[in-house]
Amino acid sequence: MTEQDLAAIQRELAELRSRVAELEEEEIAAESTPDWTSGYYLTYYATTGFFLGMIGAVASLLLNVVGSLLMGQHPLQLIRVYLTFGMGEQALQLDVNRGDGGIILIIGCCLYVATGMLLGILFQVVLSRMADADALVKRLLIASILSLAVWLVNYYFLISWIQPLLFGGNWILTQIPWWVGALTHLSFGWTMALLYPLGRFEPYRVQTE
Repeated sequence: MTEQDLAAIQRELAELRSRVAELEEEEIAAESTPDWTSGYYLTYYATTGFFLGMIGAVASLLLNVVGSLLMGQHPLQLIRVYLTFGMGEQALQLDVNRGDGGIILIIGCCLYVATGMLLGILFQVVLSRMADADALVKRLLIASILSLAVWLVNYYFLISWIQPLLFGGNWILTQIPWWVGALTHLSFGWTMALLYPLGRFEPYRVQTE
C-alpha cells in the first residue's frame, strides 16, 4: 500500500469520525428536546372545546325553542328569562315586534352561545382527561354528572343570591322549572359527549416503509 493510499484512508476515516460525532450531537439534542405530542395537549382540547361548545349551546337552545312552542310559550322564553339577569323583569316582555326587542333577543342568543363556548372548554378537557378512549356510554355518564353539577352550582349557589342582590328579583329560578334547567344542561353535556371524537387530538405520525 502506497503512502497516497494510506493518506486517502486516513482522510476517509477522519470524515467518518466527524460524521459520527455530528450524528451523536443530533441524537443528544433530540433526546433533550421534549416531545410535545407525547404529553397532554391542553391548548388543543381547550380550542376544540371552545368550538364544540358552540354546537352544544345551539343544540340546547333549539331544544328549548321546540319545547317552548309545544308549551305555548314564546320560542325564546329561555333567552328572555336569562336576560333578566341584566335587564330585570322587563326582559320577560321582550318581543321581536316591539321596538328593539328583536335585536336584544339576538344579542341574548349570542351571549347564550358564548357561554356555551366557555363551558365547552371545561367539558372537553374533563372528557379528555377521564374518558378519552372510552366508550360513548362512559362519556355520556361523565357529561351528565358534570352537566348537573354545573346546573346546581349556577342556579342554586350563584344565581339564587346574586340576581336578587343586584336586580331585586329571582326570575331565573322562578320562571324556569327545575327540570327545564336540568334538561337544558344535560342536552348540552350530551352533545359534547357525542361530538367529543371530533375534537380528540391525534398526533401526526410519519409513515415509513
